[in-house]
Amino acid sequence: MRKQNSIVEFQDFQDLLISDISPDIPTIIISSGTCGQASGAGSLIRVVKRELIAQQQTQNIRLRITGCHGFCEMEPSLLIMPRGTFYPKVKLKKVPMIISAIANNETISELLWSDPKNGGSIEKQVDIPFFKYQSRTILSRNEKTDPIRIFSYVRHGGYKQFVRLLEKGDHDYILEEVKKSGIRGRGGAGFPAGVKWEMLAAKKNTNGKFLVCNADEGDPGAYMDRSVLEGNPHSIIEAMLIGALATGATQGVFYVRQEYPLAIKHLLIALRQARELGVLGENILDTDFSFDLDLVKGAGAFVCGEETALIKSIEGKMGEPRQRPPYPIEMGINGSPTVINNVETWANIPIIFELGAENFAKVGTKGNSGTKIFSLVGKIRNTGLVEVPMGMTIEEIIHAIGGGAVGSKSIKAVQTGGPSGGCIPTSLFNLPIDYDSLSQAGSIMGSGGMIVMDENSCMIDVAKYFMNFLKDESCGKCYTCRKGTQRMYEILDDFSNGLGTPEKLELLIELAVVVRDTTMCGLGQTASNPVLSTIRYFPDEYNAHIESKMCPGGVCKELITYSINDNCNGCQVCVRACPEEAITGKKKEMHLIDLDKCIKCGSCVSVCQFDAVETA
Repeated sequence: MRKQNSIVEFQDFQDLLISDISPDIPTIIISSGTCGQASGAGSLIRVVKRELIAQQQTQNIRLRITGCHGFCEMEPSLLIMPRGTFYPKVKLKKVPMIISAIANNETISELLWSDPKNGGSIEKQVDIPFFKYQSRTILSRNEKTDPIRIFSYVRHGGYKQFVRLLEKGDHDYILEEVKKSGIRGRGGAGFPAGVKWEMLAAKKNTNGKFLVCNADEGDPGAYMDRSVLEGNPHSIIEAMLIGALATGATQGVFYVRQEYPLAIKHLLIALRQARELGVLGENILDTDFSFDLDLVKGAGAFVCGEETALIKSIEGKMGEPRQRPPYPIEMGINGSPTVINNVETWANIPIIFELGAENFAKVGTKGNSGTKIFSLVGKIRNTGLVEVPMGMTIEEIIHAIGGGAVGSKSIKAVQTGGPSGGCIPTSLFNLPIDYDSLSQAGSIMGSGGMIVMDENSCMIDVAKYFMNFLKDESCGKCYTCRKGTQRMYEILDDFSNGLGTPEKLELLIELAVVVRDTTMCGLGQTASNPVLSTIRYFPDEYNAHIESKMCPGGVCKELITYSINDNCNGCQVCVRACPEEAITGKKKEMHLIDLDKCIKCGSCVSVCQFDAVETA
């Protein structure tokens, strides 16, 4: 790789790469993020390469290895461009016929995505409901770029906006455009990014100023930042270069949790390539602008998603929050002014300058511009990453994109904002997804986790699960957080075991309010959300656990009684599955459960194909 020594030289180099794009040559695109690799993308890549050679198609068909495309449920997949054909869950033995079909400009209909509700196959990716109702301004770029080849990024316009702004040399223009775009931080709090940048730009510091990309992302079920960093690391590097131009920052840091090995690997390669090309480091493209980036691996502490705890961790100290003010913008890394944004916030920056701030602001709603990426998981048909305009309703995300519930049970609620978020019932599914609406509903945007629950979910068990996570992740600095989260978990556990009382419910509410109002950092201040939201929206479930000593969701073992109904046809599958030999009955005759032997493990429910096992 030859270093580009000037702005003009880089622009000529990019024009040359762009002219090399041949849109008519078919390209096989294989999604190979963490989800793809876990589903067999590595083997698929090897077989595709081997088959391209065997069929002598290496000059006629191109291959591109990319990060995650979002539809994790359908991995490993093949996307054939420019036709847009999408083959989900590809079997290795089908690869030869797929490559033959590509060579002949044909499609294999039986391998296409099939609509489980309406039947029929859909060929083009953009017509599949999961993709059709999204606005994929960030995630769609994963499909265009090989994350470990900088030329791939540059060929598709990468670093163009940074070089244009470097040549323009107007720092105030950059700040005004970011402010005009209306983008708010995607990490949870939703603070306007342009305002934060402007505050940093106004700081005078002889020891330099820092920019930080927070890729700690500790929410269970959330993996948006990981996928963007795995699939398009150069877009974040370019964004931070633009941020440095605007604010006068001299150094940047990527803070990535150790559990993201593929993201770390791709980021290290991208940083090395950016330096070799000459767009990162000292006197970039023969100008007086210098900026470099380091990578710090976090140990995976949830509390280090909080700004001041993250800074402590970067400095090599224990990751625990400190009192604010002073805020990081005044005293951050090593006492220097520091701005922290998460991966998704940074990923939007080049897009703002590519589209123009006014056009960017047209997407979404007033005060909530742009798109937001959510990880859609749980009791839902289509799981994966979805990118939608701010203001889209929960109903549209769950049913139009997510495909609704998987089985016969209807959806009961959705948890937004991770463990510090709240459970929103179906009666509020017309709520628009934005920072203010979610806050009013007793939840938060968070980094974008969205966990769907159906009628088989117990809301007390859900609150207990998140409280167990939060008590373990509390740094312990605040007494009310350290002991409050532990005590809330213990009370919820009492409810699960049939020991709930009206007095304990009152104590739980009082304790949740105290924790919310007296703790120091964002973890403690939002830790009560799962408890307060489930009590607010699902009081009947709490009453059932207290008064009737029963669990409507059939989850709390101590409150469940198993029985077999008339649907039983005597297949004896449950008899073989029961570890305690508690089920008896002759073949083709109705079976019985001995409640004295039953340990309530649920094996009979999981194996029965005829809904013959009931819980009460």
